[in-house]
Amino acid sequence: MPDHPVATHDEWLAARRELLAEEKDFTHLRDELSAKRRAMPWLRIDKDYRFDGPEGRNLTLGDLFGKRRQLIVYHFMFGPDWEKPCKSCSFWADGYNGVTQHLEERGTRLVAISRAPLAKLASRAKQMGWTFPWYSSGESDFNYDFHVSFHPEQVADGTIRYNFAPTQTKMSDLPGVSAFIREPDGGVYRTYSAYARGLDMLNPAYQLLDITALGRQEDDLPFPMAWVKLHDEYA
Repeated sequence: MPDHPVATHDEWLAARRELLAEEKDFTHLRDELSAKRRAMPWLRIDKDYRFDGPEGRNLTLGDLFGKRRQLIVYHFMFGPDWEKPCKSCSFWADGYNGVTQHLEERGTRLVAISRAPLAKLASRAKQMGWTFPWYSSGESDFNYDFHVSFHPEQVADGTIRYNFAPTQTKMSDLPGVSAFIREPDGGVYRTYSAYARGLDMLNPAYQLLDITALGRQEDDLPFPMAWVKLHDEYA
């Protein structure tokens, strides 16, 4: 016998309708939150950040938009001296290939940015089958200014700021996502950033697991995502 309540068809239908009412309330609240997100003020980016990518080297942040007006940057954890990319960031990135053209149809380009050199990014992308654009910020200020990379002295003395608050970490890099818009005069503005659990909504595997009976199955693990591997390393 299953170790979970089992209902008759009518009982199951009644329970599902009750939950559906709550799900609709949640959807409406999410719509309201999304509207508030879009209504946030913009922050002009005046610093001259430079990147290396598929199109060439020494690219500006504006170059990363291509022909689109909006840009989404996934801050991908992959330090210059790392042998492999972050397995959790890779877990997120596995969902990006199929959506890039849909986003571009809505005037939005999705890219990833890491500190690792371009050759290392290109090699790993080929191995993983990733086709989304992936750029290297090198040792520029970009990752540090967006509080997803930290200098050794910051890690040592605990002066890290992550997810808009002071925190402590032993990591040199952490994940995040940022959105930008480009105005007709060429001005680039930061419109949104999210970190930590704010990234959950970008992970299709988690969204699918959340509708199953067993969910994410992480409660008994030493930490969430302890089970995750690079997708080519599963048995």
